[in-house]
Amino acid sequence: MNRREIIKQGGLALTTLVLPFPLTAFTKFNNMKDSKNFDVIIVGGSYAGLSSAMALGRSMRNVLIIDSGLPCNQQTPHSHNFITQDGVKPKEIAEIAKTQVLKYDTVKLLNDLAVSGQKTKDGFIITTQTSKEFKTKKLVFATGIKDIMPDIKGFSECWGISVIHCPYCHGYEFRNQKTGIFSNGEKAFHVASLVNNLTNNITMLTSGKAEFNSDQLEKLNKNNIRIVEKEIAEIEHENGHIKNVIFKDDSKMNFDALYSSVPFTQHSDIPTALGCELTEQGYIKVDNFQKTTVKGIFACGDNSTMMRSVAYAVATGGITGSMANKELSDEQF
Repeated sequence: MNRREIIKQGGLALTTLVLPFPLTAFTKFNNMKDSKNFDVIIVGGSYAGLSSAMALGRSMRNVLIIDSGLPCNQQTPHSHNFITQDGVKPKEIAEIAKTQVLKYDTVKLLNDLAVSGQKTKDGFIITTQTSKEFKTKKLVFATGIKDIMPDIKGFSECWGISVIHCPYCHGYEFRNQKTGIFSNGEKAFHVASLVNNLTNNITMLTSGKAEFNSDQLEKLNKNNIRIVEKEIAEIEHENGHIKNVIFKDDSKMNFDALYSSVPFTQHSDIPTALGCELTEQGYIKVDNFQKTTVKGIFACGDNSTMMRSVAYAVATGGITGSMANKELSDEQF
């Protein structure tokens, strides 16, 4: 299926496609007549950023998307729980989205990395890794988060494939299979309550002393959920698919899937450098309209919510684009 066919069909093709993304991006940008001034700059060109750009493009706003091309879900084989795109590769969804968004003539995309930002009396300046500078009235950060992998051999290779974080995004595909939950305490108990509806073969891997209260232990026992406190040394896998969890005492257990939550850091430090506050959990603090604590700056997608999904990223991006346009409209009217 070629690019023209995708556009003709409204971008809802679910077959494998190959789009000339780098060529499209640079061609789109090089036709800009060297513009350095924009209504809105969106840092991050994945689902949230593209959704925001579409809302702004349809309002005839001059928009620049700056994207480094390294989404956090690049290793995930399929996206789920997103209506019309269930089971599609994340990269394919992003490519269709780019094709549709860049049809709006006022939206441009630059394949580059934003490295710094500064406030001005009229808005903001963003500088990229290639030393380009752009001025904007409003800023949108759709920069996502960066997962911090534990020091366990094989873990990062399985992340997003068979080491998974969300029952809604991945659980159905591992239904009725041997499942581990690599976590402890309240967080592990919460995941167990959700996964218990998908499989009756669950083992808690606390990798240390279990931290459950008596009520939690009673419920785990009632649902035949085992607890293993041995520390994990390695995840044995084949192309990211778990074969065994190997413990430090050299014993091993076979699993098909392993739920795990890992710590994270913000993918970009520009928002905090510009004064945006973070929540206690480390997300960019936003209100119901995706506004940060700094006037003129918005944030959307994974960087500002624990609801980590394609559908939610698209939703928050749409809200962000609409509200950024509203601010511009109010200021100009």
